[in-house]
Amino acid sequence: MSSHNLKPLIIIGGGGHASVLVDILRSQDREILAVVSPDDIAHRSVFIGIKHLKNDDDLLAYRPNEVVLVNGIGMMPRTKIKRKINEKFLSLGYRFETVIADSSIISEYASLGEGVQVLPGAIIQAGAVIGEYSIINSGAIIEHDTQIGCYNHIAPGSVICGQCVTKEDVFVGAGATVIQSINIAEQAFVAVGATVTTNMPASSICYPSRSQITQGDL
Repeated sequence: MSSHNLKPLIIIGGGGHASVLVDILRSQDREILAVVSPDDIAHRSVFIGIKHLKNDDDLLAYRPNEVVLVNGIGMMPRTKIKRKINEKFLSLGYRFETVIADSSIISEYASLGEGVQVLPGAIIQAGAVIGEYSIINSGAIIEHDTQIGCYNHIAPGSVICGQCVTKEDVFVGAGATVIQSINIAEQAFVAVGATVTTNMPASSICYPSRSQITQGDL
């Protein structure tokens, strides 16, 4: 993990994705100063004992050189909330931690950008490159020499075979498969359970029933 000299952390978001990240970080004995969420987080036991801040701007009380942020906002297809939050705080001089679950398997010959999140059971093989701020979710497999773009979400149980390339803001749904040497352009969406067997243009969708690719918005 990037660790940024193991500075204390502040988590942005108090939902399910944030809870998984906090669980990983607590198991690694990382110091978490606060969770930032407008919602009640008391029902999630993983947050017990962590300070609760209600507004994003509350974390500005912590200087950028004192803390590192973790963006716990989950990604949905073609939503850029996570990216907008990142860009806001990056512009203020903050950095984002790379979070890697101990149970993931990552080749020493793979490369991960800053702010990447690799959840339990994920596998990233030799020669793979994961772009900044992407999520490789639980049990996902990134095969050899594949290049994952920035702000991708590779959902649980999905498989990206070898020598594929995805551009920015790509979403690959749970249980989907992308066969080898496929190129997926920016903002494309691979639906749950789909199998991608041909290149996907920008903003296209691959549906599971017919593995059909279409242009246009969701």
